[in-house]
Amino acid sequence: MKKHNFSAGPCILPQEVLQKASEALLNFNDSGLSLIEISHRSKDFVEVMDTAQSLALELLDLKGKGYKALFLQGGASMQFLMTAYNLLENKAGYLNTGTWSDKAIKEAKLFGEVVEVRSSKDKKFNYIPKNYMVPADLDYFHLTSNNTIFGTQIKEFPKTKIPMVCDMSSDIFSRKLDFSQFDLIYAGAQKNMGPAGATLVVVKEDILGKVTRQIPSMLDYKVHISKESMFNTPPVFAVYTSMLTLQWLKNLGGIEAIEEINNKKAQLLYSEIDLNPLFKGYAEKADRSNMNATFNLTDEKLKGSFDAMCKEAGINGINGHRSVGGYRASMYNALSLDSVGALVDVMSDLERNA
Repeated sequence: MKKHNFSAGPCILPQEVLQKASEALLNFNDSGLSLIEISHRSKDFVEVMDTAQSLALELLDLKGKGYKALFLQGGASMQFLMTAYNLLENKAGYLNTGTWSDKAIKEAKLFGEVVEVRSSKDKKFNYIPKNYMVPADLDYFHLTSNNTIFGTQIKEFPKTKIPMVCDMSSDIFSRKLDFSQFDLIYAGAQKNMGPAGATLVVVKEDILGKVTRQIPSMLDYKVHISKESMFNTPPVFAVYTSMLTLQWLKNLGGIEAIEEINNKKAQLLYSEIDLNPLFKGYAEKADRSNMNATFNLTDEKLKGSFDAMCKEAGINGINGHRSVGGYRASMYNALSLDSVGALVDVMSDLERNA
């Protein structure tokens, strides 16, 4: 039976990507060696890294605009630290929209003054703050574009002359944006791009080298740029699989094409949540995420029945985060519209049988 994988991360990947990646584990480029056995400095893998970096910039429309793409390790959690280490000299501003921005704020406070420009903590992060002013004296302003746990997504970004840093771990490559409005973007691969182990960082070079502190080599973006993501041994399988996923996305028609599909998936599921009296959405409607739909049953007595029906239908990974409860359907790029339809059918069946 087909499984419908709504897991929040590690995420669903395109079947053709999984097929090619599994073949490379046994025999990479007809070399008779596994991808994870060859030198990361071999011609074959250097080409993989170069292609992955080039595709990232191409899909974000940032080629030739002063940006570099890096594939690093440590996840987005390491980037909470690295962004502040490299950019925070005096004061930074953060928009607090959930657990991950909360953690980013904690790390930044190790390096300088941090201003929480606005927060949605007052309503358990079920909305995105609006109508706030970004202070003019910040070294940078940090946002989290999509909040995986609470199911909210920033639809409109502020206009500011302050360098903007954005954690796009769970919605990168999913919708069209003017990515040049950001000076640094980072994203853990395991949400929408590849397996866990790699983190994409896209940084505008001219914002670097302005802090007075000495930065350890492993945490210095300029070092990683100079070594073309090869300062230490990269996570070769995660980078290779991310490259395949980016190629898949380009062949599909790029971000514009996948955004259209993602909009259809989100509309289908949210329509059911709003029309079915047995369910209620968690996030404010205006701020709902197209990647992570969070919702609850209106009668918890139905949980056993709903869970059993989901299992019977092959629906996997929709339990809500432990801090929120309820349900969370993650609809990343590789999830098909048919899978969303399968979940909607179960929700409809629950109503008919209740």
